[in-house]
Amino acid sequence: MGIFSSLIGNAGSVEKVKLEKDYGQLLTDNEQIEIGFKLIRDTFIFTNKRLILINKQGITGKKIEILSVTYKSVSRFSIETAGNFDLDAELKIWVSSELKPSIEKKFNKSVNVYDVQKVLAKYVLK
Repeated sequence: MGIFSSLIGNAGSVEKVKLEKDYGQLLTDNEQIEIGFKLIRDTFIFTNKRLILINKQGITGKKIEILSVTYKSVSRFSIETAGNFDLDAELKIWVSSELKPSIEKKFNKSVNVYDVQKVLAKYVLK
């Protein structure tokens, strides 16, 4: 992922091995990482059981908020693909019956947003 893409807020994918090393302690028994993304200092991970959002806060990034969203609480989601002049794709996730998306993430062109949608659909549509 390029530094410019990170600065404008676009997420790029992260290898599973790195995610397991950095965040393996968050996983429950029989929970496996499907795919994960990094956005400047924040990370979000799709597992076979839930979506984990890691938000590093403050100047040093030592304070960390970890939000766990079960797939059964996702009421709907949408993807918007990157266009010719639009350099990013977008994912929106609504939790429960909220009117506005609870989670919105932008991806750079290195991420296939269809793969992201496929993992989400696999678990939400069970």
